[in-house]
Amino acid sequence: MISIRNITKTFNTPFGKVDVLKDVNLNIEKGDIFGIIGFSGAGKSTLIRCLNCLESPDGGEVYIGNKEISSLSNKELRSARKKIGMIFQQFNLLDSRTVFENIAFPLEIAKYPKNKIKDRVEELLKLVELTDKRNAYPAQLSGGQKQRVGIARALANDPDVLLSDEATSALDPQTTYSILKLLKDINKKLGLTIILITHELEVIKYCCNNVAVLEDGKIIENRDVESFFANPTSDTAKLFLNITKQLQNCTVTVGGDGI
Repeated sequence: MISIRNITKTFNTPFGKVDVLKDVNLNIEKGDIFGIIGFSGAGKSTLIRCLNCLESPDGGEVYIGNKEISSLSNKELRSARKKIGMIFQQFNLLDSRTVFENIAFPLEIAKYPKNKIKDRVEELLKLVELTDKRNAYPAQLSGGQKQRVGIARALANDPDVLLSDEATSALDPQTTYSILKLLKDINKKLGLTIILITHELEVIKYCCNNVAVLEDGKIIENRDVESFFANPTSDTAKLFLNITKQLQNCTVTVGGDGI
């Protein structure tokens, strides 16, 4: 379904060139929920943005289905992006638009038939369980509700692929769980291929089937989630697991009582 071949990306900074991605290779099967994990600065967000060419790779190829996304013209890319939904950490909602209008916006841009927009938005509101919030504005929503709007908006054009860039890192644990459950349900109902960028192991453990570890712009581990947690091979994966275990074992004490 998705094939990333020898992708490289370099940024020019005031301090010189920085190689952010270094010959990244990855294959993701249709219908998978695939996690990409790494510490800050590993290149995770740059990699996911290369999948829809929000960032143009300097070298290599990105295939989604039988299309080489990285070689499309601007017109062809605009068309291809309709089938690649994306949800963001900071929601990116339009404050002046209601929930209904935010979800309708990508349909309007894509010149979706006007007489069918209402039915499509209502269908998506039901899917993300926000029917009662259709007339609310983003300022009236919780973080979890805003992210549900973001998910509905990303699904508006019936994509084949859904990209999630740290979509739960700004949410509390309970809300994170509800969003991940929603993504799993969407994956099951719609057969979407979902790619999750995260630095949270619990997200990988709960939601993903397969995982790749990114370190300093390189894939250093790529395997199914069960074997990843049972027997990590890279130092980065072992460090992630060790830190997570230490945090889980921490007890905050106030006045002598554990909390």
